[in-house]
Amino acid sequence: MSEHHHFAFVHGAGHGGWCWYKLANSLRENGHKATCIDLKGAGINLTDPNTVSSLDDYNQPLYDFLSQLPLDQKVILVSHSVGGGSMTAAMCQYPSKVSMAVYVAAAMVKPGTIIPPILKEVLKICSGMIETEAEKIWDFTFGNGPENLPTSMMMKPEYVRDKYYNESPMEDYTLATTLLRPAPVMAFAGIVDIPAAPEADKIPRVYVKTGKDNMFQSSRQDLMVTLWPPAQYFLLEESDHSAFFSQPEALYKILTEAASSISP
Repeated sequence: MSEHHHFAFVHGAGHGGWCWYKLANSLRENGHKATCIDLKGAGINLTDPNTVSSLDDYNQPLYDFLSQLPLDQKVILVSHSVGGGSMTAAMCQYPSKVSMAVYVAAAMVKPGTIIPPILKEVLKICSGMIETEAEKIWDFTFGNGPENLPTSMMMKPEYVRDKYYNESPMEDYTLATTLLRPAPVMAFAGIVDIPAAPEADKIPRVYVKTGKDNMFQSSRQDLMVTLWPPAQYFLLEESDHSAFFSQPEALYKILTEAASSISP
């Protein structure tokens, strides 16, 4: 008899808990529990993303969820894209509540370490640096005035299909275009400054690489895996950046296979 687990999902920039609907449905149909969290200013969370001041502020709904779990319960955290930084921060805050952490084309950087320049470049937008390429694909909002760093960013509509959903069904792309929201820039700046946390480093990690990802280059995903090797590694060769849309069945199998190595 297979064991049942509780999976908690952490979305990436601009997305919300809604993006995991296929995975949540499949897991629930097979007896697992799935919680899809909206970080502050995302999904149906009513906060204006331009008012989110830090990574911890952004992560508060995730922290609240973990802190309210019963003492004897743990969850498997699953993150996407820059949501990997939120998940890592949560692992540092609540290591006793996390049985496994799965990074799906997600920022997986060991807390307290120096990030190589080539990986920092992946997060350069998230650090508030507006450069030519960033200006090309992102619309920025300057909630604190044009003389200060931007407070939120949102991918320009003409780039969304190619960057996020190039292999995803058209209906999921269409759905996403109605639900994407601006993402809080000040939150992402904190991803590069998460302090060392030895207890979090003991949590088993899984990395899922996306093979046809136009957002997160293959070589940079490989570098993250090399710098902080996970306990398990999977490759979704046909997946775009959004495996929850383009490869939901394969991702479901990966999640349940990875989970089978731990006790619920």
